[in-house]
Amino acid sequence: MKDVAYIALGSNLGQREVFLAEARRAIAGLDLTRVIAQTDAEETEPIGPVAQGPFLNQMVAIETELSPQDLLAALKQIELAAGRVRSTRWGPRTLDLDIVLFENQSVQDPELTVPHPELSNRAFWIRELAELRASKLG
Repeated sequence: MKDVAYIALGSNLGQREVFLAEARRAIAGLDLTRVIAQTDAEETEPIGPVAQGPFLNQMVAIETELSPQDLLAALKQIELAAGRVRSTRWGPRTLDLDIVLFENQSVQDPELTVPHPELSNRAFWIRELAELRASKLG
């Protein structure tokens, strides 16, 4: 089933702009997927209990035929290729890719919840979603 998914990209280690650019290219190269819109990158303060530097964030809208679980697996591979290490929850990272929302699907399983459970706590995600939806429709 073809659907539109919204993916948040974030980085607060190393060459943040490069990590986001490489992630956009990798997402665009996924099978059965095409990027249809993207927001500008913006710097945001980290959320959570771990002291760390600011994030560079942006969001992309993709049209995909991948299942949510297959998309998640592909995004985890892209994170690994960028040197992502999962050691400290809410800690600093080279690349963080989150499936924020699907237009026509929701998911509730141990590995994935969509809409993302933190959506309402991220004002920049809400703003970016509105921007992408407006560009996709207009």
